[in-house]
Amino acid sequence: MGCRCWLRKAKGLLFNEGFPTPRGVFYLITTTLLSLLLPLSFLLLATLSAAQYYIQSLNWYVLQDPLPYILNLALHVNPCVLYFLVSIITIATLIHGLMDKATLSSCESSSNSWLSSRISVHLYIAWILLCAFQFCIGLGIEGSIVAGVYDYSESSFGAERSLVSRVIFLFGLHESTQVWSRFVVRPIVDDTVYGVARKERWVERVSAAASLGVLWWWRLRDEVETLVVMGQVKREQLLDVRLADFVGWWLYYLTVTIGMVRVIKGVMWILMISLCRRRATQISQVDSGDDNDDDDKV
Repeated sequence: MGCRCWLRKAKGLLFNEGFPTPRGVFYLITTTLLSLLLPLSFLLLATLSAAQYYIQSLNWYVLQDPLPYILNLALHVNPCVLYFLVSIITIATLIHGLMDKATLSSCESSSNSWLSSRISVHLYIAWILLCAFQFCIGLGIEGSIVAGVYDYSESSFGAERSLVSRVIFLFGLHESTQVWSRFVVRPIVDDTVYGVARKERWVERVSAAASLGVLWWWRLRDEVETLVVMGQVKREQLLDVRLADFVGWWLYYLTVTIGMVRVIKGVMWILMISLCRRRATQISQVDSGDDNDDDDKV
């Protein structure tokens, strides 16, 4: 009877959320794929940074011959725009994480009311950001394929971060991906698929986290460290350290800072819960002791 009851509750939860329907499945797949644009941006920036290094040091192409137009555009114009877009999302995530709980809840409630308001300025901004990310990532991937960057596996240049640093960066990247999905991806998909704002479901969170974990395990955990070591490698080899190298280093440690804020807030939350439980236990013991004293007096 107990198993049947739990199965009945699970089926009711899934069907009430509407995910078994084709529209629900399409919604889940779309939000999951679009939420991966931000971690793909980090992977692409690391790949393009490695491509610029190889062109500077190993002379893949003869200097007299001009680079292909799409490769030149992907290596010089595209990273600047993508660095700017990723910086916007990362800074917004850091501010979001440093705010108090009340302000965060008000921000979430205001984000859910975007689509219901007549003035959809935020929705237009979300569309601009999403289209810009898609264009930059598509152009960067095409330019990377033309350059043949994926034929080379030495992306970390022998300088690997510690396991703790990697885990904290993953926490920060997950937090940034959540902010990107909540304030950019979901308003657009809600308006396109359903026409109204919908509450975020647990299936969406699990799917986005699992997809990020797969991407992290596949390539991102090794190649993203190119952003933080590129400046050091170029300085050691007496190559020109560009502004993009510094911005990549800054973005990496800014994401690590976001992860540290998340870890600290999690530890503080656990401590507060443990203190509240201990205080409740002490109060219950005092109340029970007072009751026993009253019984003895009687």
